Amino acid sequence: DEFISSPPRKTVRFGGTLTEILLKYEKGDTTDFELLKHQLSDPDIKDAQIINWLHEFRASVAYLTKELEQLVKILLKLPWLRRSREVVEEYLGFLGNLVSAQTVHLRPCLQMIVSQFVPPRITIREDDVDISDSDDDDENVSENFNTCHRALQTVAGYVPSTPQFLMPILVEFFPFINKSERTLECYVHNLLRVTVYLPTLRLQILELIIEKLLKLDVSTPQQDIEDAEEAANNSASEEKSTEEGLFDMEEDEDRKGNKAVSPSIERMAHPLAERLDILMTILFSYIKDVCHVDGKLDISNTKDLYRDLVSVFDKLILPTHASCHVQYFMFYICSFKLGLAEAFLDHLWKKLQDPNNPSVIRQAAGSYIGSFLARAKFIPIVTVKACLDLLVNWLHKYIDNQDTGANAYCDVALHGPFYSTCQAVFYTLIFRHKQLLDGNLRKGLSYLQSLNFERIVMCQLNPLKICIPSVVNLFAAITRKYQLVFCYTIIERNNRQFIPVVRSGTGGDLVQTCTNPLDSFFPFDPYILKRSKKTIDPMYQFWEELSAEDLENLKKPIKKGTSEDEDDDFLKGETPQNDGVVEITPNSYESNTRSPVSSIGSPADCYVPFPL
Repeated sequence: DEFISSPPRKTVRFGGTLTEILLKYEKGDTTDFELLKHQLSDPDIKDAQIINWLHEFRASVAYLTKELEQLVKILLKLPWLRRSREVVEEYLGFLGNLVSAQTVHLRPCLQMIVSQFVPPRITIREDDVDISDSDDDDENVSENFNTCHRALQTVAGYVPSTPQFLMPILVEFFPFINKSERTLECYVHNLLRVTVYLPTLRLQILELIIEKLLKLDVSTPQQDIEDAEEAANNSASEEKSTEEGLFDMEEDEDRKGNKAVSPSIERMAHPLAERLDILMTILFSYIKDVCHVDGKLDISNTKDLYRDLVSVFDKLILPTHASCHVQYFMFYICSFKLGLAEAFLDHLWKKLQDPNNPSVIRQAAGSYIGSFLARAKFIPIVTVKACLDLLVNWLHKYIDNQDTGANAYCDVALHGPFYSTCQAVFYTLIFRHKQLLDGNLRKGLSYLQSLNFERIVMCQLNPLKICIPSVVNLFAAITRKYQLVFCYTIIERNNRQFIPVVRSGTGGDLVQTCTNPLDSFFPFDPYILKRSKKTIDPMYQFWEELSAEDLENLKKPIKKGTSEDEDDDFLKGETPQNDGVVEITPNSYESNTRSPVSSIGSPADCYVPFPL
């Protein structure tokens, strides 16, 4: 009964063979040609019809010249992906025949394939919920993507120049950042798959992806992300009863979301941060997969990818101020092997010391060196010492050349790279001083004394006036504790010289500017995207908040006659210092010891007042 009641397969056509139709069209008889176009455009076209037509078209590609561009466009719009396997295979064969015989149609073919790199019919966020109205489940979407990549490989196999035509199309079709997370996720994933079989495009594709990630990153300042998380937590807490825990609440919140995009309870509250988090997770996975073969690090693959990533870093990341997360792709790849981390530090060091580089690039390189040395757990102390030696020696040479000349005064415009290097050294010491002194305290102190911080701090260029106050205060506390240099006299003098800059605001208000003359930031500040931070956290050195006891030790008045040789005082956490030092007040010191720098830009306090 089922067989009898089912309609027969539509294989009947009108208008003769394809060759006859095309020849008639060339002679001006367009009737059959229009009928052909109508049949191919029929939304109810059956698999058998598509196969028959494609079979004929494969044999007649010689006729599909530039003049028949309109017909080719209709063929490229055929719904071939979501059809039977026979249709897919026939279509792939047709694409190969078409581009090899008529390269004029290469670009439309590539556009058709790349347009399928995102799932069909995705809607945008509605009432804070991502809704996908795709008819395909995940399995079908994945299978369709596999077929698209087969099609692209087929075309590339017939036309060697495919990569140069493909790249502009990949740029053109990149979804806008406000598209749904799933759309962006699929497109970026598919772009990275292209690099596997078209390796000549890898650098350009990485550059394209990282450029888009960077736009997302700078559009979502860290403070905005934290504010959104706090608001979401407060809102959710109000909705829940006191008996239900945070974990239950997060599960509830997740149930409101789109499970196809993020079944995890770790969604970001900020919509752009959510997109960035997903894409950074994909990028980290790609880096790991490329560098590891069968679970083992492949040195050759890793070095090649490292070179590409450094190239992108130089072009896009280093000149960009205050990005929060994207630069971590360098942090991650450097964690695979110490040689890569050392190569990256050497690369930054060359940027920093090269006077031919713009000052802003040299300063950024200094920020990256300091932040990388401070935060990367995988960098051993011997490498930290080697870098400190390089940086400090360069500072002393700079002072030799500048401290007595016409430019021997405090000026960021003249000495920006010098101040950036000072800040990198101070910041590294804040994070690493315990390791530098660990094991053999006397030997560690001897090393730190050999760096001669006193000369750097006391020089005419006055770095303590320019560096971020939070860094200066912690550096001063640590160097005082170990009697390396006494900074507070200079800090006090700098504070007395501080003149508020007044400008008229829109409403005539007076604005006092904060002191961050370097406009510096620490590129490897804490990573706060919930999914992708799991990749970074195990290798990341977090700032350990100073305990109440540490603060008391740092603020204690010092006994007269404290000797440099009293190792026990250092080990017990006592604070040796010279007589006559005024105790640091909580409002001036503690506010700057919670974190070396808690967010991008200037810390909250413009300057640190000290009691006279």
